[in-house]
Amino acid sequence: MQELKLDVQVRMEAGTRKIKALRRENFIPAIVYGGRDRAVSIKVNRKEFESILRFHRSTSTIFHLNIMEGEKKLKDYSAMIKEVQHHPVTDSTIHIDFGRISLTQEITVKVPIVARGESIGVKQDGGALDHIIWELEVICLPTKIPQQIEVEVSHLKTHDVILVKELKLPEGVKTRQNSESIVFSVSAPMKEITPEADVVAGPAEPEVTKEKKEEVKTGVAAEKPKAEGKEKPKAESKEKEAK
Repeated sequence: MQELKLDVQVRMEAGTRKIKALRRENFIPAIVYGGRDRAVSIKVNRKEFESILRFHRSTSTIFHLNIMEGEKKLKDYSAMIKEVQHHPVTDSTIHIDFGRISLTQEITVKVPIVARGESIGVKQDGGALDHIIWELEVICLPTKIPQQIEVEVSHLKTHDVILVKELKLPEGVKTRQNSESIVFSVSAPMKEITPEADVVAGPAEPEVTKEKKEEVKTGVAAEKPKAEGKEKPKAESKEKEAK
């Protein structure tokens, strides 16, 4: 990956009011830190910076920063973006953190993973391609950082997967990410569930007789018929014994 030249000015402005005024002048406040040198406050031309980002969207873009004071060049650094802060409403860039790097020392960066082709499982079987890992953390020299990692998925059938260990990385690029992690998979098509025509009937309610209904309604139990040959009351039988 080549370095992108960017001229920046040393920033003397500090404090909320001055920083707001700086942004109105179409500059982005920023800072460069890391390495053996102390941090340097800078301001970046917004138009120039956003023009670069339109063509180089990767967060692993390498900048060659020329630190200027007017027309005079003070220093230059190879650097990468560590963090970009955006306005919560307009989403415009309001601050940039640059980290110094050495072109001769390996660094760890995240590189986007891109699918190429249409899988057989999607095209013929109506399945879905699941993109599980979108960025791969790689280790390499700054000049070896790939823009992206392309993965051919056209051969994938339903239930097939591509693991991290199956990715083809450029020469000089390696990763410490779990080799068994799934990057892509093809899931089977969803089956449409149709409601059944016959609904299973629940347990039938016990039949309530007419007499029972009347009992419940009036609150008086129906008189039960006396059984023939029923014993006389005990009080009457005792009276006869006494005689």
